Amino acid sequence: MLIVKDLIKQYSNTTALNGISFEVKPGRIFGILGPNGAGKTTTIRIILNIIKPTSGSISFKGKLINKNFYNIIGYLPEERGLYRKSKVINIISYFAQLKNIKSSTAVKNAHAWLERIGISKYANSKIEELSKGNQQLIQFIVSVVHNPEILILDEPFSGFDPINQELIRDVISEFLDSGKIVIVSTHLMDIAEKLCSDIFLINNGKEVLSGDMNSIKEKFGTKIYSIDFEGDASFIAKLPYLEILNLTKNKAEVKLKPNADAHSLLFTLISQLKINQFEKVEPSLHNIFMQSIHQNNSIYYERLSA
Repeated sequence: MLIVKDLIKQYSNTTALNGISFEVKPGRIFGILGPNGAGKTTTIRIILNIIKPTSGSISFKGKLINKNFYNIIGYLPEERGLYRKSKVINIISYFAQLKNIKSSTAVKNAHAWLERIGISKYANSKIEELSKGNQQLIQFIVSVVHNPEILILDEPFSGFDPINQELIRDVISEFLDSGKIVIVSTHLMDIAEKLCSDIFLINNGKEVLSGDMNSIKEKFGTKIYSIDFEGDASFIAKLPYLEILNLTKNKAEVKLKPNADAHSLLFTLISQLKINQFEKVEPSLHNIFMQSIHQNNSIYYERLSA
């Protein structure tokens, strides 16, 4: 387990991180989410030892991290960058050796990954001779060629077409199945919603919300239901415990009023209609984030006025 505790990062009069803490479990995708400038990249750079925190600690498997820790991390940066004049095989093996992999093993691993990704024919091509998409794939291989225990992906699908996005997802799944840690940083809530098991929402350097994705959705779950039916549903509009959000010939979206029960609603519907589908509408991660920011701001202003 990777544990980040009480991280603070200050730049003169600016506080980039204000005491954030989280735990990352193996075998699950942990999402660090938030708008641009929220503190995501600062957090990642501290984990990678690119910058030092003002205070706070990072531990892995119960021990404070040291210089050897950085050999077991793989990192895909948002801003991709490779030596354009160098050959693909040389670039990949070079970065593997930087992670303390022997030269012969590095070359072997590089060829294996090129074969795995399906671009082995470019092994002796220069980076500048590749398409942008294939350059992105080489950058991804660089992040995994040393078989890291922790994989950090910053905006991982930026620049990848749908086919390569699926390929990257397959590799991520393999890492998870082997019990590795995967951290994803993104401002795209829809991607995080589909990908992450656990999330850490951050804004202005502070935690907004964190935890298991399913538990968070349950906590913020609304009492909105989507119904697909056959029959005359005009009676729905007369039910006193419902707010009708949308009603058409064979579809409805309704919101239960406080203290109303979904089972009672379903029983009523079944007694008069043929129900093809009845499901709870989950709140989107974007809406959860916005609602959390609003709640945090309200608490902040209440404290100011107290």
